[in-house]
Amino acid sequence: MERYFKPFFLQLIMVKKRQILVIGNNTNGCTPKHEKIAYDIGVEIAKSDSVLITGGLGGVMAAASHGAHDANGLVIGIIPQDDPSVANEFCDIVIPTGMGLTRDYLNALSADGVIIVGGGSGTLSETCASYMFKKPMVAIRNLASSVDPYIDDYIDHRKNIKIIGVDTPQEAVKTILESIISTNI
Repeated sequence: MERYFKPFFLQLIMVKKRQILVIGNNTNGCTPKHEKIAYDIGVEIAKSDSVLITGGLGGVMAAASHGAHDANGLVIGIIPQDDPSVANEFCDIVIPTGMGLTRDYLNALSADGVIIVGGGSGTLSETCASYMFKKPMVAIRNLASSVDPYIDDYIDHRKNIKIIGVDTPQEAVKTILESIISTNI
């Protein structure tokens, strides 16, 4: 049997891009402040040459997708429905799961790291899934979200991964990238 080896320069070129999941308030509960922060996070993710993953719908998901799209980044939307047309207009790739809310686990497993921008019970569900899979997470402080009690702390006694609190979109992306790198060393 013949073996094929990729030349070294091709191995360097074909490195997997980092995949950053942004979660937070859907359309209901999403304020202009959330949207601005999420948009700026999307821009920063694109500038870092990482892939943005979201739940593909409205609110924080659409705002982050819009920012990454405007900065020529790649946007993946993993939606709970089976109809790709319900995804926001900024998704380059739509993955219609037809799984309902259980798609939160796909979102968590697809990510190298997670950025949390506000959120309610759906965001808390995704945060818990990410926590169980030990995904690095950062959360924007002072957005009155379901995740607030866990910022700069652990969710439970397992101490799987601390949710790091940050104050700006730029700090969020910088910190998650550093966390992803340190987790993979």
